Amino acid sequence: MSQQSKYKFIISGGGTGGHIFPAISIANELKARYPDSNIQFVGAKDRMEMQKVPQAGYPITGIWISGIQRSQLWKNINFPFKLISSIWDCYKLVNKVKPDAVIGTGGFASGPLMYVAQNKGIPTFIQEQNSFPGITNKLLAKKAKKICVAYDGLERFFPKPSIVKTGNPVRETIANINSTSTESNKSLNLLVLGGSLGARSINNQMQSIYKSLLDQDINITWQCGALYYDKLKTEITEHTNLEITDFISDMPAAYYKADIIISRAGAGTISELCIVGKPVILIPSPNVAEDHQTKNANAISDKNAAIALPEKEIGKLETLLLDLFKDKTKRQELSKNIKRLAKPNATKDIVNEIISGLE
Repeated sequence: MSQQSKYKFIISGGGTGGHIFPAISIANELKARYPDSNIQFVGAKDRMEMQKVPQAGYPITGIWISGIQRSQLWKNINFPFKLISSIWDCYKLVNKVKPDAVIGTGGFASGPLMYVAQNKGIPTFIQEQNSFPGITNKLLAKKAKKICVAYDGLERFFPKPSIVKTGNPVRETIANINSTSTESNKSLNLLVLGGSLGARSINNQMQSIYKSLLDQDINITWQCGALYYDKLKTEITEHTNLEITDFISDMPAAYYKADIIISRAGAGTISELCIVGKPVILIPSPNVAEDHQTKNANAISDKNAAIALPEKEIGKLETLLLDLFKDKTKRQELSKNIKRLAKPNATKDIVNEIISGLE
């Protein structure tokens, strides 16, 4: 297909923000380059993409689909019916839109759509955020035109000729962040991130160690999450060097101020942290599919670009933090190494691959 100014795309990725926000970033870049293009989304009817995608300004079609429940197999009794229903709905949508390309960013909602597109000979593109792919992307990879990845070693799961290492899309405000160190001789700043809902294990551990950190003249910004905020506000002693919040609206400012960051190890978060370029202790959630956060964290720590701390060893957090605050050389080493992994142009590079795959 020759270069043109107007395309039709269907994009799917959902279930979690880690799949949704990269999909929206790709859509925004496509729309910026080709304003007259038709961009539509497909998502699972009862998941967060049904709110987030319209908020971003794109129409979305909901399909009746869910992931396979590994722990409670009886809950899968409706899965075959959901799959058939979703494939049928995707056939109708694809026949109506007649897209030039279909893009999947992972999650079970993208499976039926990508399957239909591949069966109809429509070019498909995969954007895989994690170092260990989910089952949907692994099943669809053989027929994908391009597979845009963020980690090395994905040829274990995908056809090597199709793989392009682009990195993961990140928010534009983060991509343009000034990550110059703000360290002073007086005090250091710790940023604790637990995700929008919060991370119970991180919150519990911080509750037991925050006073000793404050005694070391460490300033703490602690994003505890919506589920835990009210309880912690009543239990935590107020202190001028401690800010506890359910949500951080200005993440660039929080990143800029931080000297050390504690975080979960979701793929999107790690991509942002690479751009931010600060020393990081990653505490992966063990409660995710395929334990992919642990694999993400290990992929970064193996390059001496972060410290990976398994949740079962979270009792070591205080010692790790205090040692790191005392060791400026180690902090600088971690910062330099994680910054090397940054891919600030990931979204543009992914769209370049999509468009070149259509020419």
